[in-house]
Amino acid sequence: MRDSLLASDLRGLKEQFIPDHVFLYVKQGAISIYDGSAHYVLCSGECGLVKRNSLVKILINNQKDFVPIVLCFDQDLLKSLQQKYQIQISNKKNPNLIPIERCELIDSFLNSLQPYMKGMMDLDKAFEQLKYEELLLILLRKYPDLSSAFFDFGIPYKIDLEEFMVRNFTFNVSASQFAFLTGRSLSTFKRDFKTVFNDTPGNWIRKKRLEEAYFLMSTKGEKPSDIYLDLGFENLSHFSFAFKKMFGVNPKDLARLKPQV
Repeated sequence: MRDSLLASDLRGLKEQFIPDHVFLYVKQGAISIYDGSAHYVLCSGECGLVKRNSLVKILINNQKDFVPIVLCFDQDLLKSLQQKYQIQISNKKNPNLIPIERCELIDSFLNSLQPYMKGMMDLDKAFEQLKYEELLLILLRKYPDLSSAFFDFGIPYKIDLEEFMVRNFTFNVSASQFAFLTGRSLSTFKRDFKTVFNDTPGNWIRKKRLEEAYFLMSTKGEKPSDIYLDLGFENLSHFSFAFKKMFGVNPKDLARLKPQV
């Protein structure tokens, strides 16, 4: 019924564009989430809500021991439930990841999922909407201001392009996704990007990532193998080739230099 982010997918995830609201309960293990401006950590027994239209980077220290429960709220379901219950919408702005404190209702809900779960987190279709509806009502009773997140169905409004890109250039997503998140069509995004940065998105992002890599290796002593993924490069060889082309030195050679004080 909805495009769920299954637990088996989450285990191997490095970074992701989150198109729907995601309720995440860490049954076992721990997960670290970075949204471009803040770091969040959820440990065993903790849960949180990741807002839709978020860019996140995820780190799981021990994937073998990580056992999550994940439920994704799509907009069609939320629209129908808002109409059904005539829910009043708060004006409060919520962060991209909202910690959810455990309570008796949430604990009872989590325990009740077991008979309906097939695999790690695939609910029996006959009961799926009922369980999502139950969770939504529990969350809104405990946190009424979550209504401003759940029932915001608009597309992202046009935001400051320079501030957004400087904060999110390490996310390895397409230009069309960057355009959407900044409230622009792809053509407008490229035109505005040229005006702001005097460059194309691809060239600017690549140079910005490589400059950040140079800084981290020359001043912090970071190793290429430890930073290339965090900076948005898909593989080490591509990173090394691009770095040498831009700076004329192999990143491994630069990393061997003593960090500046």
